[in-house]
Amino acid sequence: MKNAIETRRFEQPDDALNMQEFGGISIIKMADGTTGMPAIFEPGWTWEKDEKPLLGHPASCPMSHTGYCLGGNLVVRMVDTNVETRITKGDFFEIPVGHDAYVDGNERVELILFVAPDHPH
Repeated sequence: MKNAIETRRFEQPDDALNMQEFGGISIIKMADGTTGMPAIFEPGWTWEKDEKPLLGHPASCPMSHTGYCLGGNLVVRMVDTNVETRITKGDFFEIPVGHDAYVDGNERVELILFVAPDHPH
């Protein structure tokens, strides 16, 4: 329905990446194609160990991410340059393709990731 407000809940995702005891990412797609993903990474989580195998073992993360950090300390490293950036509570961020990451410290990392819809040009 064109002029209707759509609401969805992260507790009822369309899909999910389950990283067992180290967290996971829930995936919700809205009718227009916008995607929202709450991501939880527990202490000890690393992209290399916990997410890379779920993606088919690419050299680095093949996706870019736009999001907001609700808590924790996530260190993201650009693989080509080895430059690390710390993302913490309150940060709105844009991470390009070609990174890996790890949780730093004993606090769970909670992020909300957003993907804009693909509109034909």
